[in-house]
Amino acid sequence: MSEQYLLSIDNGTQSVRAILFDLHGNIVAKSQVHLEAYFSAHPGWAEHHAEDYWQAVCQACQHLWTTHGIEPTRVAGVAVTTQRGTVVNLDKQGQPLRPAITWLDQRRTDVVPPVHPLWLAAFRVAGVHDTIQFLRGEAEANWIKVNQPEIWEKTDKFLMLSGYLNYRLCHRFVDSTGSQVGYIPFDYKGLKWAGKLDWKWQALAVRPETLPELLPPGSVLDTITTEAAAATGIPAGTPLIAAAADKACEVIGAGCQQPHIGCLSYGTTATINTTSRKYVEVVPFIPPYPAAIPGAYSNEVQIFRGYWMVNWFKEQFGHHEKIQAEQQGVLPEALFDELVNAVPPGSMGLMLQPYWTPGIKVPGPEAKGAMIGFGDVHTRAHMYRAILEGLAYALRDGKERIEKRSGVAITSLRISGGGSQSDAAMQLTADIFGLPTSRPHVYETSGLGAAIDAAVGLGFYPDFTSAIAAMTRIGDTFEPIVHHHQIYNELYHRVYQKMYARLQPLYKEIQQITGYPQMR
Repeated sequence: MSEQYLLSIDNGTQSVRAILFDLHGNIVAKSQVHLEAYFSAHPGWAEHHAEDYWQAVCQACQHLWTTHGIEPTRVAGVAVTTQRGTVVNLDKQGQPLRPAITWLDQRRTDVVPPVHPLWLAAFRVAGVHDTIQFLRGEAEANWIKVNQPEIWEKTDKFLMLSGYLNYRLCHRFVDSTGSQVGYIPFDYKGLKWAGKLDWKWQALAVRPETLPELLPPGSVLDTITTEAAAATGIPAGTPLIAAAADKACEVIGAGCQQPHIGCLSYGTTATINTTSRKYVEVVPFIPPYPAAIPGAYSNEVQIFRGYWMVNWFKEQFGHHEKIQAEQQGVLPEALFDELVNAVPPGSMGLMLQPYWTPGIKVPGPEAKGAMIGFGDVHTRAHMYRAILEGLAYALRDGKERIEKRSGVAITSLRISGGGSQSDAAMQLTADIFGLPTSRPHVYETSGLGAAIDAAVGLGFYPDFTSAIAAMTRIGDTFEPIVHHHQIYNELYHRVYQKMYARLQPLYKEIQQITGYPQMR
C-alpha cells in the first residue's frame, strides 16, 4: 500500500501554502501562492477579498499535483490553519457580502451596543472598564453594524477565515475551537461559545445563529465535497480535520507541548507562547488563546507587527545586500547575517523599543516605537542589529510576564517563523535570553502543527503526546555566549526595562498634538 500523506492548508498574511507531510513530520511536497497582504480603501483599513483567499487555496493545491506528480488519492486527510482575527460576512447563499476585514485592520467605532449597568459597574470595580471599551470599539461586528447596517442585516454567517475555508471545502458551517481568536463572543476559558448570560453578547453585535458549530482540534469536521474536489483536486470524501489558528499550530509544530518550553515566532507579529492545561491570564483580564491541543491554552505575549520592522529595514536600506546576493547566487539572508555580525552585542548603545502599533495594556494605547543612543559611530548595520535586539528584549519581557503569572520557569526556547532562518538572529536570541535556543527541523511549523492535528484525528497516533514526539524534532541549537549574555543583561535591566515608563509621557504629548496614534 502506498504511503499516506497529510495535507495542510496554511493561509497566512503573505501567502497560501499547501503542504504535504508524511507521518514522521517531513515535508513531501509544497506549493505556495503569494498574496497581496491587503488593500486599503481608507487609511487604517486592511481588507482582502474572501474569494481570492479561496482561489489561492485552489491554485496551491492544484499546483501540488501537477508539479510534484503525487497522486491526490494518497492524501489521508486535510487540515486548515489560517491567520487569526480575519472575519468574513456571508449571506444566506454562502456568498461574501463584503471584503474580509483582516487582522491588520485598524478601524474602530465609538458607537457600541449597550451593556447592562451592573456589568459596567463590575468592570469599573475590577479596573478593566477602559479595556472592555477598547475591545468593543475594535470589534469588526460593531463597526459593520454602525457603518454598513444593510450588510449587517443581510449577514447570515459571521466567520473567521478558517471557518470560511472549511465551509468552502465541506459545505458546512463548522470550525475549530482552536481557531477562535478575535472580537467574538467566545468563552476562552471554557473553549466554547459564550453562555447566553455572558456580557460579550451585549458588548458585541454578533447573533448566536450567525456563528458556526465548533469542534475541538483533532475532530473530523466533515469530508471534502465534490465541488471542492473539482476546484482543488483533493479527492471527494477525504476527511477534513479541525486544526487551529496559525500561531497555535506553530507552537505544537515546534514541539512545544510542555509549559517550560517557550515558542518564539519571528513572523509578521512576533510572539512568545507556552502551552498550558491551566487557564492563565498573562495580562490580567486578557485571556489566553486556544491551543492546537484540545482542552489546552496558549499563553501568549505578542509584539504586533514585530518582524514587520525587519522587513521594513530590508526594503528601505537593504538594496545593496539584495543586489549582491543576486550577483553571488546566494540568499540575501546570508548577507544580512553578515551585517548583524559586523556589529558587537548591544549595538554600541543603540537601543530600540518595538512598539510600532498601540496595544490594549502592554504597551498602552499611546505607545510608539523608539530608538535611542545614536552616535556618530552608528551605521545601518547597527540599526539592523538594534532592531533584532529590541524585538528579543520585548519577547524576553513577555517571557518573564508568562513565568510570573504561570509560576513555571521557561528553560529552553524554540523559534519558528521567517527569523528562525537567520543564524545571527538565533544566536542573538540565545544571548539575550541566556537560554539554549533551537530551530525546529522544518521551517513550516504552522503547517506541521495542522498536520499533527490531522494525524491524531485520523487515528495515526493515539494522542498528541505521541504525535508530537514522532513528528517534531530539533534542528540546530544555539547556546548563549556568556560574555554576550552579561552585556545584554545589563542593557535589558538598566535601560530597556525603563524605556517605556520614561518615554510614555512624551508619547502622550505626541498623541495629543498630532492625533496619532488615534485616541482610544
